[in-house]
Amino acid sequence: MKTQNGDDIKAALIYDFDGTLAEGNCAEHGLLPKLGITNANNFWDRVTKETETRDADEILTYLGSLALQARLVKKREELTPDKLKLHGATIPLFPGVLTWFDRINKYAKKLDVQLEHYIVSSGIEEMILGTPIAKYFTRIFGCKYHYDKRSGYVKWPAVSINYTTKTQYIFRINKSVLNYYDDAKVNEYIEHDQRPLPFERMIYLGDGDTDIPCMRLVKDQGGCSIAVFDEKKWEQASSQNKIEKLIAEDRVNYVVPGNYNKESQLDVTVKGVLRKISRRYKT
Repeated sequence: MKTQNGDDIKAALIYDFDGTLAEGNCAEHGLLPKLGITNANNFWDRVTKETETRDADEILTYLGSLALQARLVKKREELTPDKLKLHGATIPLFPGVLTWFDRINKYAKKLDVQLEHYIVSSGIEEMILGTPIAKYFTRIFGCKYHYDKRSGYVKWPAVSINYTTKTQYIFRINKSVLNYYDDAKVNEYIEHDQRPLPFERMIYLGDGDTDIPCMRLVKDQGGCSIAVFDEKKWEQASSQNKIEKLIAEDRVNYVVPGNYNKESQLDVTVKGVLRKISRRYKT
């Protein structure tokens, strides 16, 4: 499967992070306890209530609540990039994730597919950069803070990625505009067949409500969307209802457990989709 120039065809695996590659919410591992937040459920409930009271964006409220808590307990250093990366290193990943990227890249190469990996997440970018898998991604898009140059402490949120703004980054990947600031370039008109990563060569993996717009966008544009669920939480009615709803509303192509080990359902499904992409370009 080659271009007219003899190059491999590019394809992309695009992942959410929390609940897709990692267990739970990344901020709950290391960061919240360091900020004196011992009950994560209470913290998220408070964020939800403040969001409703202020008629505000939930992700901005969450980022602001972390910054306020860090000031209150006099641990502002916990939100510096270096400390966030250290917290990120403690995040538990789903089974098989550590070996997944080398394995799937090798498989794609046999199909003459140049496979790239991206993250689009409402989690904190620096925490994800602290994980042992960060090196495998062409780009990680996540929430970010702006820091005071003199003190090094957080001033305000610089990037907030919520369930609808996530789709912007799918278009950035589609057009290879891999930054946060260049709105003009990402809005330029480019013929679909001239875009570096067409939607039909994208595979999106996500786990929940914040992924629905991306799942639907990629699926409707000819790509593949895969819902991932945490096997440990499968007995919970909320987990089953979420998956049932995704299927009923035609949001996804496939549903798989969050197990990235060799010969797992996820492994076989992604390989099958890559083979399907490969077949489209066979002469």
